[in-house]
Formats: sequence, structure tokens, C-alpha cells
Amino acid sequence: MTEVLLILVGVLLAVTFGAAVEYYRQIRRVKKEYEKAKETVEDVVLSFNRQLKREAEKLELVAYKVEANSSKSDKAIKRTEEIEKRLFALEPKISVKLKDGEKTLVRLDEIDNKVRDVVASQEALAAKISDVEKQAQQFSMIPEAKVEAVIPIKREKALAPLTETELSVLEMLAMEGPKTAPEIKDRIKLSREHTARLMKKLYEEGYLERDTSKIPFKYRIKKEMEKLLKKAESETA
Repeated sequence: MTEVLLILVGVLLAVTFGAAVEYYRQIRRVKKEYEKAKETVEDVVLSFNRQLKREAEKLELVAYKVEANSSKSDKAIKRTEEIEKRLFALEPKISVKLKDGEKTLVRLDEIDNKVRDVVASQEALAAKISDVEKQAQQFSMIPEAKVEAVIPIKREKALAPLTETELSVLEMLAMEGPKTAPEIKDRIKLSREHTARLMKKLYEEGYLERDTSKIPFKYRIKKEMEKLLKKAESETA
């Protein structure tokens, strides 16, 4: 009986020891798996923390930009308000300037109309001048008598009324022969208009003859006047 008990106790101890060993092995296996799982979880947590940190940094950057934009918006709003105040203050002046501008535009329209009238008048005048020039050209092309009709010399106006310049012109023509007004102008040192008036006067008073076949006209002294000049020279001598 005792031996049976001892055998049973030995069997129980062996079973118990085997179970304990197996249990210990299971615990170690579980521990290893736990360690692996723990490392995996730590890696996941670390990766998540890193990602979370990045997202937090992005959020901080976005918050900074939002704050900066908000500040800029506030400044823009303030500037807009200031501009509105200035515009409100300038509105009466602008309305006055607009009225002045409208008056100026009206005046400019009036001036423009006057300028157009002046231009139209000038164009009409230019057309008339052109017609006159054409008529003058046609008239100049008509054959004329080479020497106009002789105007008789008025003896009472022969020499006494003549100025020194007029006498010098008559003497020049008597000595050198026929000349045009421009040629005479260069010799007596007078203006073109003055010389033209002088020659016209001498012609109309009967001192000269005029050749109108060419322009400018040629003037020559009348034979009667030439005789009077020679007579005056001989009397003076």
C-alpha cells in the first residue's frame, strides 16, 4: 500500500513537473510574443507620434498664415475705411470739378465749332484765291500789246513834283534803257512794295511806258520825258 502511494505520488509529481515545465514554456512564448507585440505597438505609436507632430507643425504653419492674413485683412479694412473717408471728403470737390469740366467741354465744343467755321472760311478763301490765280494765269496767257497806250506827259508835273529818288530812276532809265521793278529796286535800295508804288506812280503820271508782254513788267522812259531831262541838263550846264 505504501509503495502504491509512493508510486502515485511520484506520478503526480512527474505530471505536475511536466505541466509546470510546459506552463513555463508557454509563459516564455507568450512573453516573447508580448515583447514583439510591444515593440510593434511602440513602433506604431512612435510613427503615429511623428505623423502627429508633422500634422501639428502644419497646423501651426496654417494658423500662422491665417493669423498673418487676418492681420493683413484688418489693415486692408482700415485702409479701405480711410480711403472711403477721404473719398467722402473729396466728393463735394469732385462734383464741383465735374461741373467745371462740363462747362469746359461746352466751351471746347463752342471753340471747336468756331475753329471749324474759320477753317471753312479759310478753305473758301483759298478756293477763291485759287480761282483768281487761275484767272490771272489765263489773263497772262492772252496776248497783249507790247507797249500800252502812251499817256501824254503833263508838263506842269514834269520835273517840279519829282523827288530825288524818282529823278534818279528816270535818269537811270534814260541812260541804261528799260528795266523791271526788281532790277530798279536793287539799284535804289528800296523795298519791293515801295518800288512798285513808285513805278506805278511814274507810269500813271505819264513819265514812263510799260511793256506788259512779260511778267515782271519792263518800264522805259518816254521820249518826251527823255528830251525834257536832256533839256534840263543842258540848262543846268
